[in-house]
Amino acid sequence: MKRCFAAAFGLLALAAAAPATAADLPRSMPYKAPAYSNAYNWTGFYLGINGGGAWGNSDWNGLAVSNSPSGGLVGGTAGYNWQAAGSPWVFGLEGDIDWTDISGSTNCFGLTCQTKNSWLGTVRGRVGYAWDRFMPYFTGGAAFGDIKATVPAFVSSSSTNVGWTVGGGVEGAIAGNWTAKLEYLYVDLGDTTCSALACGVATNVDLRTSVLRAGVNYRF
Repeated sequence: MKRCFAAAFGLLALAAAAPATAADLPRSMPYKAPAYSNAYNWTGFYLGINGGGAWGNSDWNGLAVSNSPSGGLVGGTAGYNWQAAGSPWVFGLEGDIDWTDISGSTNCFGLTCQTKNSWLGTVRGRVGYAWDRFMPYFTGGAAFGDIKATVPAFVSSSSTNVGWTVGGGVEGAIAGNWTAKLEYLYVDLGDTTCSALACGVATNVDLRTSVLRAGVNYRF
């Protein structure tokens, strides 16, 4: 019986001491989300090269025909990025000029109607969201290039056009100041007027292309 009383007394003593012990423990600190940290900063001027392919559509409305131009391109890039400290947003301006070999042809009443583009340039704004050394981005702006319309036995027609472009891509820092990117652009160069003397029948010839290209840049 004495042992039972001793055990009960011991349990009561432990129960009484528990709240005081808990009160002596340090209170947990409230959780605070870590601040955005970006070890790599994208700010700076850069130069690079790019290359890839294009495919699209060209309508000859005076002849009610169309073709599907496609081909390759390669050229140079220059741009500038700005990223505020502590912010993931990157704002930039980029320009490029590419040599192209984009062409397509179709049968038009026994002859061949060909659309060709031999150079393409763009000036675009860029808005990216950086995860340290990796940055997806949207881009859009003006596009420049030539549209040449040719029908055998006629003199052909060529003009330099100003159009628009929009697209997006991903860019990543790979080593030191070098970055690599993969980019898609939709380009609309508008149309050129081909006279009856140049094309046999007076017609407007337009050119719209999708461009997929890769590039390597060096940031200064």
